[in-house]
Amino acid sequence: MKKLLFALLLSCACVGLHAQELNAKVNINRSQVSNTKSGVFEALEDKVTRLLNEHAWTNLKFRDFERIQCTFNITIDTYSETDNSFTGSLIIAGIRPVFNSSYTTTVFSMTDKDFNFTFQEFDQLEWRPEQVENNLTAMIAYWAYLLIGMDLDAMSPMGGTQILQMAQDVCNNAEMLGYAGWKAFDDTKNRYAIINDYLDGSMEPFRQLQYTYYRTGLDHMSENTETARGAITEAIHLLKESHENKSLSMLPQIFTDYKRDEIVSIFSGQGTSKEREEIYDILFRINPSQNNYWEKIKQ
Repeated sequence: MKKLLFALLLSCACVGLHAQELNAKVNINRSQVSNTKSGVFEALEDKVTRLLNEHAWTNLKFRDFERIQCTFNITIDTYSETDNSFTGSLIIAGIRPVFNSSYTTTVFSMTDKDFNFTFQEFDQLEWRPEQVENNLTAMIAYWAYLLIGMDLDAMSPMGGTQILQMAQDVCNNAEMLGYAGWKAFDDTKNRYAIINDYLDGSMEPFRQLQYTYYRTGLDHMSENTETARGAITEAIHLLKESHENKSLSMLPQIFTDYKRDEIVSIFSGQGTSKEREEIYDILFRINPSQNNYWEKIKQ
């Protein structure tokens, strides 16, 4: 009996250690599509969720509590029962817990406006990187690799390189499918642009800021607020450097879009007026559209 109990405990421990990398929540919004049976949309939501959460995207070992929290909110604009085609958009977000607190922070978030694909209710979604034939699975794989890679960058300096290169491989191989989002120079915020810029050598400061901002900054906020804020100030300067190195890249602007509330709360009324003015100048130069938020830093 004791041997059996030990075997069961060991089995559970191993399962926990080899759990998949993602803990994704998928939501399908089909309010713009009428007069269509709901079965295909329910199947789509279920099978995308299963692919994200049950597929082993890497050889890394994640315990259950280490799985990366993320959301995939898919809005369907059009659906054709004739050819099983969908057009829509995806809002993707990766979320990370902050050490020694109940606070969670967004590591990455943006909208993929070209989330177009074909799908039938009884299709089985499988990802085989050596055989990229399905645009839906290619897009899911791309975003899965990107979220995992960025999360690893936030845990160790440029720690996600290998996984991010897998996202780039998906992008290169999927271009032949003929769908929007994969081609170079079509859009400064498409899937190609995001991964190409992120792995560009001139954007290395942007990758370095991930570790500086999260691991040496936010993770120490509960221990020493001043030291943590100093690390985040350093990260903002790395943001400035990456923007200066590649001014056409949208990554610094995207970062400030999803971090604006958090950055304002960290710096508003904190430090010297000179320090706050410096942070304001950097953020305004990168993303003037958010100036109503940046102004709060100077108050």
